[in-house]
Amino acid sequence: MTTVTFHSGSGRLDGFVVEGHSGYAEKGADIVCAAVSAAVGLTECTINEVLGLGAPVKADEADARVSLKLPARLDEANERTCQELLTGMMVYLQAMGEEYPEHLAVYLDDGDEKD
Repeated sequence: MTTVTFHSGSGRLDGFVVEGHSGYAEKGADIVCAAVSAAVGLTECTINEVLGLGAPVKADEADARVSLKLPARLDEANERTCQELLTGMMVYLQAMGEEYPEHLAVYLDDGDEKD
């Protein structure tokens, strides 16, 4: 299963972590994996290539893990754009998770969990 965890702190989405293989189909035919990869790629390219924000991205193909963390301080326009991008990605992946619940799970970690 692929899990996507969006991180939120101080009233803003500040990044995400995608982990695991969906297991929907074999490599090259897995539409769930392809859709998640496309969403991640579009979001990362928009934040880093189009907006030029330099958000750190870590990818580990061996562990099937990729993460992105927004810079802490952005100007108002870039902050709004990034929040809309991450929210749109989250809503899209949540809808996919409802359609493929055995293959994709989406979580929001708001940092307020208490042990």
